[in-house]
Amino acid sequence: MRTVIQRVSHASVSIGCHCKSAIQGGLLILLGIEEADNEEDIDWLCRKITGLRIFDDENGVMNRSILETGGDILVISQFTLMASYKKGNRPSYIRAAGHTTAIPLYESFCRKLGEALGKPVQTGEFGAEMKVDLLNHGPVTICMDTKNKE
Repeated sequence: MRTVIQRVSHASVSIGCHCKSAIQGGLLILLGIEEADNEEDIDWLCRKITGLRIFDDENGVMNRSILETGGDILVISQFTLMASYKKGNRPSYIRAAGHTTAIPLYESFCRKLGEALGKPVQTGEFGAEMKVDLLNHGPVTICMDTKNKE
C-alpha cells in the first residue's frame, strides 16, 4: 500500500456536482493498493498514521497526532499511486490491484482507521472520477509505502 498523507485545514471530494464528503482540520489520505497488499499492511499503516506527530502543540512545534487533536480524516482511493514510469512516458498501472482485491482492502482500511481514530473516516467513492479540493496546512505532506517499513 502506498499513501500520500496531507495535513489539511479543510478537504472535500465531489463526484459530478455533488459533494460526497468534507472535513475541516485533519488529514487527507490518498491510498494506492496493489495485489500483494493485505490486512497486515492495513494494521501497520493505521498505527503509523494515527501516531504521526505532525500537528502543532501549544509552542507551534509539530508534536501532536491526529488522535490528540481530534481532527478528521478523508480517505480517497487512488490507483495512480501505483504507477510504473520506468518505460516511456505513459505510466503503467499494472501493479495496481484489481477491484476484487482493492475494494475489500480499501473498505477494511477505512473501517480500521476509523476504529483507531474513534470515529468514522470520510471517503470518496472507489472507482469514481472525483474532484478533490484541499488546503494543505504547512504544507505538510508525507508519503508512506508498506513495502518500506524499516
